[in-house]
Amino acid sequence: MSDSYFIGTVARVHNLRRFAKPEREPGGEGAGGGRHAEEMAKLEERENRRPAGEGRPQVGMMVSLDHAIYFHRPKDFRADEWLYSEMQSPWAGDGRGLVFQKIWSREGKLVATCAQEGLVRLKQDAAQASAVIPVGHQETMPMLQDPSSKYRKFKPLDLPNRQWPSKTIDKPPRWLATDLRDGNQSLVDPMDGDQKFRYFKMLVELGYKEIEVSFPSASQTDFDFTRRLVETPGVVPSDVWLQVLSPCREDLIRRTVDSLQGAKKGLLHLYLATSECFQRIVFGFTQEEGVELAVKCTKYARSITKDDPSQKGTEWAYEFSPETFSDTSPEYVIRICEAVKAAWEPTAKNPIIFNLPATVEMATPNVYADQIEYFCRNITEREKICVSLHPHNDRGCAVAAAELAQMAGADRVEGTLFGNGERTGNVDLVTLALNLYTQGIHPQIDFSDINPVIDIVEQSNKIPVHPRAPYGGQLVVCAFSGSHQDAIKKGFQARKASGASRSDPWQMPYLPLDPQDIGRTYEAIIRVNSQSGKGGVAWVIQRSLELDLPRGLQVAFSKIVQKEADDLGRELLPREIQKLFEDAYFMNPNPRFTLIDYNISTERALSPAPSALANGRAPPTPNPKRMFDGVVAIDGVERRIRGVGNGAISSLANALRTLGVDLDVADYKEHAIGEGRDVKAATYIECTATMAGTKEKVWGVGIHEDVVQASLIALLSAASSFVSSRPGSPVTFKGSADGLDTIAGLAELKLNGGLESGPDAVAVLEAKASGF
Repeated sequence: MSDSYFIGTVARVHNLRRFAKPEREPGGEGAGGGRHAEEMAKLEERENRRPAGEGRPQVGMMVSLDHAIYFHRPKDFRADEWLYSEMQSPWAGDGRGLVFQKIWSREGKLVATCAQEGLVRLKQDAAQASAVIPVGHQETMPMLQDPSSKYRKFKPLDLPNRQWPSKTIDKPPRWLATDLRDGNQSLVDPMDGDQKFRYFKMLVELGYKEIEVSFPSASQTDFDFTRRLVETPGVVPSDVWLQVLSPCREDLIRRTVDSLQGAKKGLLHLYLATSECFQRIVFGFTQEEGVELAVKCTKYARSITKDDPSQKGTEWAYEFSPETFSDTSPEYVIRICEAVKAAWEPTAKNPIIFNLPATVEMATPNVYADQIEYFCRNITEREKICVSLHPHNDRGCAVAAAELAQMAGADRVEGTLFGNGERTGNVDLVTLALNLYTQGIHPQIDFSDINPVIDIVEQSNKIPVHPRAPYGGQLVVCAFSGSHQDAIKKGFQARKASGASRSDPWQMPYLPLDPQDIGRTYEAIIRVNSQSGKGGVAWVIQRSLELDLPRGLQVAFSKIVQKEADDLGRELLPREIQKLFEDAYFMNPNPRFTLIDYNISTERALSPAPSALANGRAPPTPNPKRMFDGVVAIDGVERRIRGVGNGAISSLANALRTLGVDLDVADYKEHAIGEGRDVKAATYIECTATMAGTKEKVWGVGIHEDVVQASLIALLSAASSFVSSRPGSPVTFKGSADGLDTIAGLAELKLNGGLESGPDAVAVLEAKASGF
C-alpha cells in the first residue's frame, strides 16, 4: 500500500477533521491508546447520526506538499480497514501547517505515524469551533517583535581552512533530472502515463543521461510507467540510466527492483531520514538503529540486484540519500555513509552515489558548501564515491547552494526543469546549465530551442514558467526601461559595425546571453510601454521597417508612442508601433500631400550671371537654380505647383509656399535600405514649419528607389505632419489655380522677397543629397 493511498484513506475516513483534544493523551500501544480509539469511535458513531455535514468542517482545499510516514505495524492492518487518527498541529498558519497523525487500528494498536506539511483549508460555522478544531487555520497573528525567541540561527560548521571559496567550476556535473519523480509528486494534479512518457522523451532529447522516473512502490501508475519504459523498444537509449526511488523497507525495495526487471541500466535509490528531528519526532528510533536499518536495506538491495545472477542483463548502480542531510550532524552522516559503503562495496569504476540533500533549505549557501566539503574531506575511499547534490529552494538560494557545493567538491546535481518540486521547489536545472554556458562551459544539455521545452513543462506540470524565471521566462530578454533599451540598441549597433560573427565574444549591455543561442529572437528583446524611451522605439522601427531613425526623430516619435501607451494603459506591440509610425509620417496610401508627377530643370534665367571668357565664349553658369514643376494631390485634389531653389528640396519647399505652407529645412539624413539592385533610399527631413505666424518642428520620412524622389516625399511628409497637427487650419491656396505660371512671375516673386533660396545650410544639405 502506498504512502499516498494510506494518507488519502485516513483523510477520507475522517473527512479531514480533528477531534477535540482529550484531557489525557493516549498512551503508547497499550490500553491508553485503545481507550482513546474507542472514544473516537463512539464520537464517530454519534456524529454519523447527525445530518450530513453538521458539526464537521467541510474540506475547502487539501494539498499535501511533503510528507513522511513510518509504519509501526505494517502487517497488522489492511488498506480497506477502518482506521482512527489523532491529529496534532505543532504549528499552523492561515492555510498552511504541519500535522502529525497517529494512526490507530480499530483494536487500538498504533500502526503508523505520519508527518504532513501542506495547504489545508477547512470551513465551519462559528458555533462548531469549540467542538471541532480545523487543522492549519487560525486567526492572523502579527509577526513577532523578537523572532529569536522562536527561531534559532543555524549553527555554522567549524571548518578551518575551507578550500571551496578559492575554487571555480570548470566542467559540468553529472545531471540527474527528477521531474518525473520529485517534481511529479509535488503536483496538485500529477502527470498521467502518457504525459510522463512524453516528458521522458523530451529529457532524453535534451541530453540527460540519468533520469529518476518513478517511485514504483508508491503507486501502480508509477510501477506501470516504469515497465512501459523498460518494455518499449527504442525508448530508453543504451547510455541512459533509469533511476527509481524506494524507502528503506524490504518489501518496497523488492517492488522497486521488480519495476526495472530487464532494463539495460538501473539505478536504485534508497533514502532514510537522518536528522535528529525526524528520527526523534517522526520515526522514534536512535542513530544506531538508523545505521542498522540503512545497512540491512543496502545488503538486501545488493542481494537482489548486482549479486543476483538473474539480474546480469542489467547494469546496476546504487544511490543512498541520508535525507535531511543539511540538518544532520556531519559526523553521523559520515558514520552512516561509511557503513552503507561497506555494505555495497563499490569500486572506482562503479562508484556508489551518496546524495546529500538540502531536504529543507535552512541556512545560507556557504553553509551547505561547508557541509559538502567536510563530507568530501572525511569520507574514506573518495575515488569510489560520487557526491551528489539535491538542493531545495526554501530560502530561494538553491542555485547558489548547488554552485558553491560543486566548488566544494560535489560531482553530481539532482534537480528539475525550471525548479518544480516540493514546497518552493527543487534546484532549477535550466538555470544551472545556462549559467555554465554563459561562462564558456558547455553543460552537455541542449537548450538551443527552449520554447518547446517550456511548452511541455507547462502543459505537464499545469504550472506556468514564471515570466521572470532566469533564461526561460518570457520577459528575461526584454527591456522596458528607456535607458536599458538605448544601451541594448547601441550594443547591437556596435556589434554590427564591428562585423562580429555569432561565435565572437559576446559583450552586450543588460544581456548576459545571446537570445539566439536558446532559440529566442531579437524582436522580443525590447518591449515598449509608457516607461520606454527613444532607444526602444527606434529599435522596433529598425527591426520592422529597416529604418535607422536620426536622434531627433527618435525623440519626436517616442513622444507619440508614450502618449499612445499611456492612453491604452498597456504595452504596445511591435506591429502597433509600426502602424503608429506609418500613420504619423504618412507612409500609408493617400497621405495629406501626395506627389503625383514632377520635373526638375535648371533655370538659367534666375541663376547668377557668369562673367564672359576672354575668347568670348559663355562659361558654365555657377550654382544654377533648379525649378520644381509638378502636380501634388492635397487631400485628393490635384494642384500644379512651381518653385525655384538651390536644388530639388528647396525648390519644392518654395513651391509649397504658394499654398501657404512655409517649411524651412533644418536637418537632413539618409541611408540605404537593402543591397544590390533592390536598394532603396530612406530620407529624413526636419523642418521648421510656419503657418499663421506659428512655428514648430516637424519631421518627414520618404522611401523610394530614387534618392531625389525620396527627399521630395519626405518633405511632403513633413508638410502633411504640420497641416495635420492643426486640424482647424485649412491649407491656404495663393495665386492662380496653376500656381506661378511664368518665369517672369517667379522672378517678380524673388524681387519682392517672396521667393527665398534658403539658408546656406540648405545648400549644404542638398549637395549631400545630390552626392548620395
